[in-house]
Amino acid sequence: MRSSQPSQSCGNIYLWGILHRPVVPERFSIMKNISQGVQESSGMLSHWVVLFLCCLGQLCADQSMKPQLAAPQLAINNPTLTTVALEKPFCTFDSSLHPNKSYAIYLYVMKSSASTISSVVTDSKNKPLDSTFQQTLGGNLGPYKAASFDVPNCVSPPKLADAGDINKVSDVLKQYLFRVGDDGTCLYDPNFLDVCNPPLAPDTTYRFKYVLVDNIEGIVKDQTLWSDPIKTRKAKLPMKIDIWPGRRSGSMIVITSILSVSVFLLLAGLLASVFSALVESEDPSAETKDTSGTTQQSELRPQLSSE
Repeated sequence: MRSSQPSQSCGNIYLWGILHRPVVPERFSIMKNISQGVQESSGMLSHWVVLFLCCLGQLCADQSMKPQLAAPQLAINNPTLTTVALEKPFCTFDSSLHPNKSYAIYLYVMKSSASTISSVVTDSKNKPLDSTFQQTLGGNLGPYKAASFDVPNCVSPPKLADAGDINKVSDVLKQYLFRVGDDGTCLYDPNFLDVCNPPLAPDTTYRFKYVLVDNIEGIVKDQTLWSDPIKTRKAKLPMKIDIWPGRRSGSMIVITSILSVSVFLLLAGLLASVFSALVESEDPSAETKDTSGTTQQSELRPQLSSE
């Protein structure tokens, strides 16, 4: 993850190859003129091979140093609808750091559909761009600066084992990852003066780049390649949201329906039996009242007749 120009180490190796190209002793030459031409050609070929291998190795190193998604153990459901959690660039810019100097890391974001011509994050003086979310229409027109933070400490990186400690997990996450799109208020706050990191668009592909900036000189010292395309999640339509606690097959739905109807019939039968029992318990009392009334009437009639 270096700049697009060939690295200085490649140039040094190439220069060493020029100064130390092989020379065949004169006593071993049979056809002096021809052998000199062959030696010159083979010598130049070896120089280009050295340069090619050096730059190829540099390119391979660059390809492996891109912004990466944070480990799933620390960032669950990543990406989300509007955020992407990235690993901070630990030990990425160590070769570009110098003692007694102050540096910062800038994070740039752009949509993958943006033109590659507009993907440059420096001006003609190698100063970092201060383009904002609004100016680039959310990354449509080119990269915008989404964050600025200190260079991660490569000497004492966070211990991922501490993520299991509830008292340390917050600090570990802050040191280890950065969540793009985590500020939902900065766009609408007129008093907000810091770098705005507004929510990303759902179902959209983005690319990310880290840049090392010298705070004193105000110029870019190093930068990563653009990350691989990373897509945010797609929002589901309300009618497609599964409200069941788990997925159900057709047979399970039929069985559930039958059991529900059976329970309903069982309850209905139980209520009917209880109601009938109550009705029957009230009938004997009514008959007793009728019997007592008839007895009283029969006792009164003889008394009236005797009088």
